[in-house]
Amino acid sequence: MGSLCLIRTRCLLRQVVPGLPAVMQRKYSLDISAQLLRTQGYVDGRWVSAASTFPVLDPATGEEITKVADCGPAEAKQAVDAAYKAFYSWKQHTAKERSVLLRSWFNLLTQHKEELARLITFECGKPIKESLAEIAYSASFLEWFSEEARRTYGDIVPSAAKDRKLLLLKQPVGVASIITPWNFPSAMITRKVGAALAAGCTVVVKPAEDTPLSALALAELAGQAGIPAGVFNVVPCSREKTPSVGEILCTDPLVGKVSFTGSTATGKILLKHAADTVKRVSMELGGHAPFIVFDSADVDKAVVGAMASKFRNSGQTCVCSNRFLVQNSIHDQFVEKLAQAMDAELRVGHGSEPTTTQGPLINVRAAEKVAHQISDAVSQGATVLRGGKRLDGSFMQPTLLANVTTDMLCTREETFGPLLPVIRFNTEEEAIAIANASHVGLAGYFYSRDVSQIWRVTEALEVGMVGVNEALLSTPEGSFGGVKQSGLGREGSKYGIDEYLDVKYMCFGGLTP
Repeated sequence: MGSLCLIRTRCLLRQVVPGLPAVMQRKYSLDISAQLLRTQGYVDGRWVSAASTFPVLDPATGEEITKVADCGPAEAKQAVDAAYKAFYSWKQHTAKERSVLLRSWFNLLTQHKEELARLITFECGKPIKESLAEIAYSASFLEWFSEEARRTYGDIVPSAAKDRKLLLLKQPVGVASIITPWNFPSAMITRKVGAALAAGCTVVVKPAEDTPLSALALAELAGQAGIPAGVFNVVPCSREKTPSVGEILCTDPLVGKVSFTGSTATGKILLKHAADTVKRVSMELGGHAPFIVFDSADVDKAVVGAMASKFRNSGQTCVCSNRFLVQNSIHDQFVEKLAQAMDAELRVGHGSEPTTTQGPLINVRAAEKVAHQISDAVSQGATVLRGGKRLDGSFMQPTLLANVTTDMLCTREETFGPLLPVIRFNTEEEAIAIANASHVGLAGYFYSRDVSQIWRVTEALEVGMVGVNEALLSTPEGSFGGVKQSGLGREGSKYGIDEYLDVKYMCFGGLTP
């Protein structure tokens, strides 16, 4: 972004956020050790260059952070071959040996948390406080799966015949292709890779083109932790090369498993690629989460939950609440308190500033999508109570809409931005019908103090995860995943490691009773 554009950005932000001008006039620089700012691919324990590079930009300023190796199909194939070769030695490591290495990797993430958080803030715009929380969250999956590595129990099954024993063994599926998004550039990798390595699999990671630096820093720390060469590989690439690299990772016969987090549309393409060689797949796809506030709710707690669920990472999470349904009798009270909370708590700015709560969206296209949804809603009768305007670059005002109906675009497609539309409803049955009127079902939230209602609504919501009087539900101990077109499989929890294991049945016969 040129200097003129930066000046325009500062002027617009100055108009809507008190105290911001001094913040935006600062020159921001990424203060991180050269050891963690890696710009090459990582294949078979070595840093490898590619024929070309692509730029990584700070979405808050548009300025280039660095250039990264633009790996293509050839590098992707090399990474798959390296992972396949390493698999045959890695799976022979004992569960305890794998556990110790994962724990060492966890310790290094914790040790370097400030630098890793700054990487996240600069490459995806996340406020530094949230970036620090992501590193803690990211590390927690390495810790969790370092412990689960030693608990991949099989079974001994009682036999109907006296001369045989029946055993069910768990074995790693092989090479896993890991394709991750930009909104959690560290945690989405460790949630998948922690489980895969614990199970005895090796991996090839393709990070999002917007945020490859966090993945490469993880590779550096994996090497320092003693993870053997070829077990963890990273192939960054540009948007232009993503389709060809993704095709290699999903079709190569040496790959036994594909795990993807991203849009439902892209997930369907990858599923078709994986189908030709009948690979195991895990898909964590789009969400469109409802947030329901019943008249029995504690309204103050519901407002706190709405703020956390909607505006974390400027609304750019797959489990963000997208449709806010508020029962008629408490609607006005909820909306008024929510507007007051937005005024008091939300601050737009560069993510490296400690007072910033709302950074930029990942790129201009993302801001354009939010602005289009707002325009569509207003054209159909919605009222803008707070915000409503797009700022320059990829910044967006946090926006509160009232008088929203289910015909509006913001209630029919995922937003991925700081837009909070409120729909008024009368009955529990009406709320459930609106909530379930979606082809996706990742997460859902509701606030109620009626115990019977809590059980009814939890069971009725067509989603994979439910937050009851709680808006932040992600944790390594809980299973993460959706239903409908929100994906296949589960991540985290004791079930996450099963996605990387095959069950082998052994019938041991010819025994003397």
